[in-house]
Amino acid sequence: MTKPFAAVIGWPISQSKSPRIHGYWLEKYGISGDYLPIAVKPEDFVTEVQSLPSKGFVGANVTIPHKETALANAAEATDRALAIGAANTLVFLPDGGYRADNTDGEGFTNNLKQNAPHWNAAAGPALVLGAGGASRAILYSLLVEGAPEILIANRTKSRAETLAAEFGDKITVIDWADISKATAKATTIVNTTSLGMTGQAGLHVTLQCSPNTLVTDIVYTPLQTDLLNQAADIGCATVDGLGMLLHQAVPGFEAWFGTRPTVDETLRQIVLA
Repeated sequence: MTKPFAAVIGWPISQSKSPRIHGYWLEKYGISGDYLPIAVKPEDFVTEVQSLPSKGFVGANVTIPHKETALANAAEATDRALAIGAANTLVFLPDGGYRADNTDGEGFTNNLKQNAPHWNAAAGPALVLGAGGASRAILYSLLVEGAPEILIANRTKSRAETLAAEFGDKITVIDWADISKATAKATTIVNTTSLGMTGQAGLHVTLQCSPNTLVTDIVYTPLQTDLLNQAADIGCATVDGLGMLLHQAVPGFEAWFGTRPTVDETLRQIVLA
């Protein structure tokens, strides 16, 4: 049997941490396989993906700007990929084409479960900042985990209103100016924006939550954002964003290479290096 290949496809792709993640697992579990970064222009995506199985590829991750195109051209798609409206994980099918999945939401919740074991989405309302692609996956996963209500705020309010219309009546849109006040009500607070990231504008929120609130940020450069530092000062449980990246990779690796990998501290340090 020839060794299986998987890939991460994006444009550009040099920034991707995925080859480090999967390379570590291939070595750790002694698997004869490889995981390669492939830069593909948007107009070449469909043709390139169709060519991969004949070259020994069993599947691929897809990243910006291909996630919506990947879903639109799938032979099969999971319910969660359809609900989120984008795919990040492809598994090539024996009869041609691929099954599209979206593992971002699973990565988000499994990161929280690993690093804040007492977290319970059903304990009270969640507050989600941002209405981009990551926000879609996180809204979906919070609803699956039983969040009774989700407050969402976005600098362009109409984008949040679009998500609320799509995801149902448990989603309540609030004004961006009201987010500090809303933190008092939330038991889970999630920043899905790039605000607070190195090189980006700051996220100006004054937390008014209790120490029982969990605060997480999908930003992982820096690992401890101003939001997380402020939450820690209050005594809240905090979870950084790196684990979401690591955990979202688990289902794809299992599907392609037949072993379910674990996210450990060694992997964190390799990706941070």
